[in-house]
Amino acid sequence: MSGLRRVESRRDLRDFLGLTDRLYAGEERFVPPLHATVRAWHRDGVPLFVLRRRGRVVARTTLHTDAALDAKLGRDTQLFGLTEFAEEAAEELFDGIGAAALDGGRKAVFGPVSLLPNQAGGVITSGFAERGFIDSAWNHAYYPAAYESHGFTRRFESDTWICPVPDGPVFAFDDARIEAEGLTVHRGDRRRIGEQLPILREMLNASFAGLGYYTEISAGQLAAQTDGLAYLLDEALLLYLTKAGRPIAFVLCLPDISRFVARIRGDLHLLHQLRLLVTRSRYRREAVLIIKGTVPDEQGHGYMRLLSRELHEGLRRGGYHTLRSTYVERTNPGSAAQYVAMGGRPLHGYTFYAKDVA
Repeated sequence: MSGLRRVESRRDLRDFLGLTDRLYAGEERFVPPLHATVRAWHRDGVPLFVLRRRGRVVARTTLHTDAALDAKLGRDTQLFGLTEFAEEAAEELFDGIGAAALDGGRKAVFGPVSLLPNQAGGVITSGFAERGFIDSAWNHAYYPAAYESHGFTRRFESDTWICPVPDGPVFAFDDARIEAEGLTVHRGDRRRIGEQLPILREMLNASFAGLGYYTEISAGQLAAQTDGLAYLLDEALLLYLTKAGRPIAFVLCLPDISRFVARIRGDLHLLHQLRLLVTRSRYRREAVLIIKGTVPDEQGHGYMRLLSRELHEGLRRGGYHTLRSTYVERTNPGSAAQYVAMGGRPLHGYTFYAKDVA
């Protein structure tokens, strides 16, 4: 597998995590993954790899597979993720990823995904002057050219978005429909988040099932992804809609703690958790829209406009001035319409990469 070596020891894991401290030294636009998340993946057996030169790590990646995504993509695929590299190490890293695919009898490689494209990952292809944010990517400008010069092609091209929070109402909805159609808007509740997450998961899986990269999120995966959600939650920014008691649409935003995570370099240990708890009011000026959706048989009826209206009101009342959104595929302009209506613009070009192997 070329020079890639699996992370085995505590030192290996420290070196894996520490690579980005060197690659992005002094760079405030990069937001690292939380160390606790990576350590949990390592404990759970996710294969982490590093590439060393003269004893120093110059690249890293995960090498994993997922049967559900294989079925979605229609072929056995080697996945790679958390992929960072010095420019001169790209060829050896990509050769190692390709060798792992061949060794495993895989027909293609796809990534970077952490651990799946519906969780996190990706590469930004433009907007390098704009900072990154939680649940999204930021990378050096040489990354896209490195991938593409080594035979990778773009998949699921997308954009992240940034929007001002306007002073006045933007989204209209006929309130007479609320009673006539039995609609009820529900808000997040820190004390009941354990009851609300299964409701969101059901809608999430139904809403995104038709997307080419999406695989169903299990209860365990959602629990891992939302660990600590109650701690961060602004209850006015988690909304879901029921129609005659049936959940049909949802939107989840979180206060943007990206600058804090970047400053602590992803190491949210207990002391930093306490610091965040004490200072979290500072991070309620910008928000990140993590995900939103409407179940398929209720799409096209304007229900997201109602939730967008309530979300916008929550942002304004909460004193937020900026909303960022995780990536939206360019083939899905309807999903970006909310950001256009708010006067937003694309922030980062965004893509995943795929490559066939012999």
